[in-house]
Amino acid sequence: SLFGLSIPDLKQLAEQIRGGRLDTRTNTQQPPIGAGSYERVTRFDTLPAYKELQIMFATAQKLGISSLYFSCHETNATGHTRINGEEFLNFSTYDYLGLCGHPEVNAAAAEAMDAYGTSAGASRLVAGERPPHARLEKALATMLQVEDAVIFVSGHATNISTIATLLGPKDAVYHDALAHNSLILGATYSGAKRYVYPHNDCKALDLLLRKTRASHERVIIATEGLFSMDGTIADLPGLIALKARYGCFLMVDEAHSMGVLGQTGRGCAEHFGLPHTDIDIWMGTLSKTFCGCGGFIAGAAELVTLLKYRAPGFVYSVGMPPSIAAASCKALEIMLREPERTARLQEVSAFFLREAKTRHLNTGTAAGFAVIPIIIGGSIKTARVAAKLFEHKIDVMPIIYPAVEEGLARLRFFLSSEHNEEDIVRTLDILAAETA
Repeated sequence: SLFGLSIPDLKQLAEQIRGGRLDTRTNTQQPPIGAGSYERVTRFDTLPAYKELQIMFATAQKLGISSLYFSCHETNATGHTRINGEEFLNFSTYDYLGLCGHPEVNAAAAEAMDAYGTSAGASRLVAGERPPHARLEKALATMLQVEDAVIFVSGHATNISTIATLLGPKDAVYHDALAHNSLILGATYSGAKRYVYPHNDCKALDLLLRKTRASHERVIIATEGLFSMDGTIADLPGLIALKARYGCFLMVDEAHSMGVLGQTGRGCAEHFGLPHTDIDIWMGTLSKTFCGCGGFIAGAAELVTLLKYRAPGFVYSVGMPPSIAAASCKALEIMLREPERTARLQEVSAFFLREAKTRHLNTGTAAGFAVIPIIIGGSIKTARVAAKLFEHKIDVMPIIYPAVEEGLARLRFFLSSEHNEEDIVRTLDILAAETA
């Protein structure tokens, strides 16, 4: 319980606040809006979401966990970082191959900045095209062995714009229950019918498609490759079989797979030994292994052409800064040139998973590739454990309700090729002691 309220009470309170049914200043039901009574709807602090934040802030302060959020990293944050002048072990950054700050990556960014400045200056469609953009897109398409690719300035907008461009009200999206927020919003904004199938359950998806596929024209099956909360890997062979059987597009979000899965870091298809052309829409981000920002779509030339001329997140947004495109292109080159980085990451991840299980820590269904949760249970306990680790100079973020179900709150560890066994043993020993 918290402040005399049980977890169900807190959840009910949060729902009331979200729905605007409770005024937290008076704890009374709000009157209907009438002439002369607009103050309640013309102040930002009366918004339901803001009221909920105030409760969260007060709770965090009471529990002593306020310092966990928006901590300022004062140096390049890879396996280690500096916060408030002190050295920390860092498990909160997804620089999986330790390429952020690599001398060649920095040099590529600096060279592009010298040549093209700090901004693309406009949408690429009209006046923002620069040579690094095309080079990166060609490199991504070549890596995935598909016809073409297009880069977006925002990874989140990549999924939203792509799905909303390809589908409409006559269509449908079938997505994994644990799919990323951007995939869900893309399905919603498209106007297509949205279906949710249980996590990684191809049998359930088969049944759902059998019952409903015929009611729609175009269909996208959307999944993550490596799931960002649980560290599980999509059943790619099963999904490919279903998309062929029911005449669907298959879209795989590889945000956390690039550099992580496969012998050379090419992602989920390489992990399973499948041709990349078996998937219709490859999505990935440039902010993780490729240490830049933004996202990309790769696949057929017609798909890429359509997105370049119709996707709102591309057409109506400024182009990616040329220096960022150049940096990501160089990071991709190093990844392919030095597969030992991916091999090292896989070794470190497997070691973490084994050692966590040895200490009887709950890793859920994690496959042991870069993203590994330690499921604590209750949100309050999880936040307190994270705060204790922070005191021990270990930075790892709690994932709590409503981001995950109450009872499944966890610490989400992002592993890097820059971590070593000593780092992991020390961290897990402290974690085991704090959760005993």
